[in-house]
Amino acid sequence: MRPIIAPSVLASDFANLQSEVEMLNNSQADWLHIDIMDGRFVPNISFGFPVMEAIKRHAQKPMDVHLMIVEPELYIERFRDAGADTISVHIEACTHLHRTVQQIKATGAKAGIAVNPHTSVQLLEDVIADVDMVCLMSVNPGFGGQKFIENTYRKIENLKNLIIQRNSQALIEIDGGVNQDNAPLLLEKGADALVAGSFVFSSPDPLQTIADLKAVK
Repeated sequence: MRPIIAPSVLASDFANLQSEVEMLNNSQADWLHIDIMDGRFVPNISFGFPVMEAIKRHAQKPMDVHLMIVEPELYIERFRDAGADTISVHIEACTHLHRTVQQIKATGAKAGIAVNPHTSVQLLEDVIADVDMVCLMSVNPGFGGQKFIENTYRKIENLKNLIIQRNSQALIEIDGGVNQDNAPLLLEKGADALVAGSFVFSSPDPLQTIADLKAVK
């Protein structure tokens, strides 16, 4: 099975956002990964509803929205209305995680849980059967272009075992430092979806870079 490729729009040229989205439409990318940062949960601020709605007007592929924000439950419906197809919330930001997952599903969106590098995937044991995806952060969230954390490979294996044990259908998404060199082992360990930001948009040929990632086995 070929990997799901989700380029992170955060790494795109915001001065030419429409053309960047159209490039992704014409690429072999499967999803558009949208990083929402509030300056509180992570030490950075990205963009909010107006920019996301602008992306949605031009996007022809599903929008994979990653909420790196505190109190995400206050904004779930608005992100769905702005065009989110999948909404991932951080386990570290949710006091009532199961309730928030059900809230996402009630909007008709797919529900994902994002996990920071220091957080054990075993904490997902009681909710893994209810989610559509787990996004494993392979860098510390907040900034693009960081170095991949090698411990991610072990976490993928542990998460895959948990998914099997709980008879879950959840996909495993890897976000941070993904490139052509580590993609094969990520997939071998059990990853299903790869988020790539600067690796794609800093490439001299983003279309070919996406195609190369898509071809990884």
